[in-house]
Amino acid sequence: MGYLLSSNEMVGTKVVVYGLSTEGYFLACQMAIKGADVQIIDETTPSAISIKAEIAKTYPNVSSLKEDEPLLAMEPIEVAISKAKYLFFTPRIRKTGQDTKTEVHSKFKDATNHLKKGSSVIYNLGTGFGGNNENISLLEHVTGLEVGKSISYYYFPLSDLTKTPNVIGSFNNNKDEILAEFLSSGKKLKKFVALSSSEHFHAINILTRFSGLCSILEVCKFAQDENTKSDLISDDFNDIFLDDMTNELYDLRSLGASFEGANTLMYLVNGSIKGIDGYIKRLIDEIRSTLKKNDLKASRTKIALSWTLDQHSMRGDKIEMLRNLITRLRDYIGDVEAYEGQNFDLFHSDKTTVVVVCSRYDYENIMKKQKDEDLIMIKTNPLCEIIQ
Repeated sequence: MGYLLSSNEMVGTKVVVYGLSTEGYFLACQMAIKGADVQIIDETTPSAISIKAEIAKTYPNVSSLKEDEPLLAMEPIEVAISKAKYLFFTPRIRKTGQDTKTEVHSKFKDATNHLKKGSSVIYNLGTGFGGNNENISLLEHVTGLEVGKSISYYYFPLSDLTKTPNVIGSFNNNKDEILAEFLSSGKKLKKFVALSSSEHFHAINILTRFSGLCSILEVCKFAQDENTKSDLISDDFNDIFLDDMTNELYDLRSLGASFEGANTLMYLVNGSIKGIDGYIKRLIDEIRSTLKKNDLKASRTKIALSWTLDQHSMRGDKIEMLRNLITRLRDYIGDVEAYEGQNFDLFHSDKTTVVVVCSRYDYENIMKKQKDEDLIMIKTNPLCEIIQ
């Protein structure tokens, strides 16, 4: 593991980030501040926009950039990609089910179509086992270039931007210190490992997280008496919300899709997915039970799902989960709406409002603003805690 390079070795390096996502913008800003010549591609427009260090420091996220709409230098996408030394693949994926893979492959073709010899592709979505081999085959087909000889390929799956992967997956263990510097923070460079190794590290992280989460969810189902519930509520794990449970669900499903037949790993993946689905069913049952206990008629009740979502995230799991919740709740209550941010006036209604709080951010906001409101609140934590 090497130490950081001098900034002169990075200044002016041509970098293109494909996808104006939260993760893509995070990388673009990080590299712009280090002196790279960075452009980012918004998939909804035909142009690549330039991200300078001043822009990166002024606008900390995609929302602030889009709200202010600063004047930025632009260039046709194909021209920008053809000049790129490094291409980072950070698209916003919004299809679900079987359509997800088709959408990813379609965008990957668009992103790599104009790459030239000597460039490097860095894939930033999570894959299952063998997913990078599929990407390499597609990359060679689209560009006509051979990976490992005339073009390079790396794997660096992003999700939690506060804790990026410790390693960079590399075809043939090829090392690139400038790339390592772009992706590193602190005093030491990220370490390069084989692509298969990086897939295994990512799989361990994903399965460790979900198996631990689902253990909590499954055990909490059995907490029936008030004393047990009260003791469990005081524990730190009870600050886990639906928002946290849905993190990296895309990666878990990708991992499951890379297996065929029954094996222990497949049981772990399927068990975790069933654990999340089971929690959603339990949450809906708890909402129905709360209405019944409080003698609330469906026609006189409003359900407000409070979930502030990152609309720019690469993964669309949370957006899809919210849609799913709304659809299933409307089978019982006609008036179901989703709200986010600071707009609490929308909770005001002549109906009794049941607020289902889906993230810690939303919970803290409501507790600050709604102290005097007559609301029934259900926290989407492992115990489906009810606050009245």
